[in-house]
Amino acid sequence: MDDVTGAEQTRATTPDAGGPAPRRVAPPWEPPMAGDEVAHLLGSLERMRATFRWKADGLDADGLRTRVGASALTLGSLLKHLALVEDLYSTVNLDGSSPGLPWTEVDWEAAPDWPFSSAADDPPAELYALHDAAVDRARGRYARALSAGGLDQAVAVSDDAGEHPSLRRMLHDVLEEYARHVGHADLLREAVDGRVGEDPPDDWRPGGAQEA
Repeated sequence: MDDVTGAEQTRATTPDAGGPAPRRVAPPWEPPMAGDEVAHLLGSLERMRATFRWKADGLDADGLRTRVGASALTLGSLLKHLALVEDLYSTVNLDGSSPGLPWTEVDWEAAPDWPFSSAADDPPAELYALHDAAVDRARGRYARALSAGGLDQAVAVSDDAGEHPSLRRMLHDVLEEYARHVGHADLLREAVDGRVGEDPPDDWRPGGAQEA
């Protein structure tokens, strides 16, 4: 066995009329073909992050404000909501630390749906930057936590009975948040410009807002 791994191996060993197909370099969000539990859990989360970000990518203000049917959801509001999810889970829920700005300046009692209700007033570039920065911060926090204590460690958040979930359970909750909203993003992006598909193209990388 040579050093071809994962999806590269699948593609490389598929014959065609001219011999083996060219080796494919797997995109950075593709989970491993056969890794350990941490690699698969984080890999699945990265794939959901990338799929959502691709569905929201490269739009102007009108595109980010597009709605479908009676729903108030937009791609802009989902960018802001998932930025909160990234920061909240990787601070307050993980170790009890502060999520930082802009979240600490919000009056959550007066505006519990603030990420959804305020996104329409934000410039597209700010929404993309907010989400991307929150993802980067969360990656670093989870990597440090996993290095220090692994998936079985208890995290700071607890339920009404005082039970603390493991980091494994909490990361599955983050993955569930993305899986839920990727489905919403599928419908919203198709309504904006017809973009459909399960995964980003291999050469896609997150961009910014579309020029007005």
